[in-house]
Amino acid sequence: MKRALNYPVLWCIFLLALFSSATGFEKATKRNKQPAIITGADQLDKYLTYLDGKRVGMVVNQTSIIGKKHSVDSLKALGVNIVKVFGPEHGFRGDVGAGVKVNDAVDPKTGIPVVSLYGKTQKPTKQMLDDLDLVVFDIQDVGARFYTYIITMHRVMEACAENGKELLILDRPNPNGYLIDGPILDMNLKSGIGIHPVPIAHGMTVGEYAQMINGEGWLANRVKCKITVVPVANYSHDMPYKLPVNPSPNLNTQQSILLYPSLCLFEGTVISQGRGTVFPFTVLGNPELKGRYSFSFTPKSIKGMSETPLHMDKTCFGLDFRTISERELRASKQINLKWLKEFYEAYPGKERFFDYKQSKEMGNFDKLAGNVELKQQIQAGWSENKIRKSWKRGLDEFKQIRKKYLIYS
Repeated sequence: MKRALNYPVLWCIFLLALFSSATGFEKATKRNKQPAIITGADQLDKYLTYLDGKRVGMVVNQTSIIGKKHSVDSLKALGVNIVKVFGPEHGFRGDVGAGVKVNDAVDPKTGIPVVSLYGKTQKPTKQMLDDLDLVVFDIQDVGARFYTYIITMHRVMEACAENGKELLILDRPNPNGYLIDGPILDMNLKSGIGIHPVPIAHGMTVGEYAQMINGEGWLANRVKCKITVVPVANYSHDMPYKLPVNPSPNLNTQQSILLYPSLCLFEGTVISQGRGTVFPFTVLGNPELKGRYSFSFTPKSIKGMSETPLHMDKTCFGLDFRTISERELRASKQINLKWLKEFYEAYPGKERFFDYKQSKEMGNFDKLAGNVELKQQIQAGWSENKIRKSWKRGLDEFKQIRKKYLIYS
């Protein structure tokens, strides 16, 4: 039976949203002379009636909010027929650690079945989609190739295309939208942390990126997914955007999000990025660097964040980046190679520096970098400038491709 949307409640929420937007606009105008950023999900008037009478599946996590409330809870309260939820890495409610497989479940709050796309199933099957008319994708990304939410979106797009289902994307700003840098992925190194020929930082929102996946024929057999994007209002790529919800357990500050494209490369080395502390991805260190650095931290097992961190219970010595302002981090508009070179030169056992097999939470450096050359260039002592020159041709070509799919100037 067709379920009607709860229009009296909708009208109240819409008026509240209008008031909030107007208030935000007024404050933003006074402060910055520009209107406030409004996410796709927060623009209920742009898509709510489109969901009326449809059986909806939602690809969401803890970042999927309307106002301050989870989008599943909000839309269900408005009468949207949400049949099932698909959860990515870290789970539907965002309480599972990095790399930990997530099981299917039933959401205790709403009673809606939750299908994990980071466990035994990574791509929705025909059977999972048969009872759906439409799939909604609403997840906050951070603009880095090795962040797995983009890969989840690719697999969902492919499944929707193969089974004749439409994908509605509620777009969100990219906090690293100002950054386009790094080597282009060599497709011989395609893996669970990179499946598209893009640089480490691509400078696109998920809505723009989905259009590129379609347009460049990156889905299996070059199938096309029918997508509709609800764009972010009042947004451009260079705008600073502070995430209202942590995108994953180990990106728990704005600084960690801005540092992530640079510091995640260290997951392919013996250098800890602070997993196992309450300030991950804002520090770097190793026990063997005692005497070289005065700053220290000790990784511990933290449930839901890092349960088996590199160098657990050992004091690591290195650098603390928490004193660097967000403005400084954004100013260079480049991935930081200085730190990678510095730690390689400082580490006493050069032959062990890129040994990523010491922890289940670490990754293969070549797959993180996207090529085999960067490791070789660091080992050979190349300058930062010389390394960047080796990226230039690939980056220039990518930027031309990227232009075709941009929604925001």
